[in-house]
Amino acid sequence: MPLHAPPRTLDDLLLYRTSRLLSVAGSMVIRLCEGRFGITRREWRLIATLAGHGALGSSQLAEHAQLDRARTSRAVSSLVEKGLVSREQPAGDRRHVLLRLTARGTKLHAELYPLVCAINTELLGALDTAEAALLDDMLQRLHARGEAMVAAADLPKADRRRREAPAAR
Repeated sequence: MPLHAPPRTLDDLLLYRTSRLLSVAGSMVIRLCEGRFGITRREWRLIATLAGHGALGSSQLAEHAQLDRARTSRAVSSLVEKGLVSREQPAGDRRHVLLRLTARGTKLHAELYPLVCAINTELLGALDTAEAALLDDMLQRLHARGEAMVAAADLPKADRRRREAPAAR
């Protein structure tokens, strides 16, 4: 395992840098989603996931989209209200619900996906082909390492309720 110099400042942290990149470049996607299509970025993620995987159960959708189940459920309810996703119960199984894009959801995906791809392509235009391939490989390895770290971590669950910050120790 190679040794790396410890980060000196916040700007040296990989997660902070990737978050900033997402904030800058992702803002264009958010503006498209919200301004032109009337959906949130979370709803877009679910639409794109359903477009890529077909009908899924709610838990499967949350897993594929890497969102928690409660947020997925709220976003799905909103998408159903907007007529972009349908809930269907397979015959004889009242506990299971399949989610799938409606014709309107499929049309929205067909319009928005090429715009998101164009943003992605323009962003990657800063790299040559070999650099883009190397970045893809590195991102896959970093993702796998992150998943392994999460699996091995013994950390408390986040308390998402709003409350005062704990006192400094």
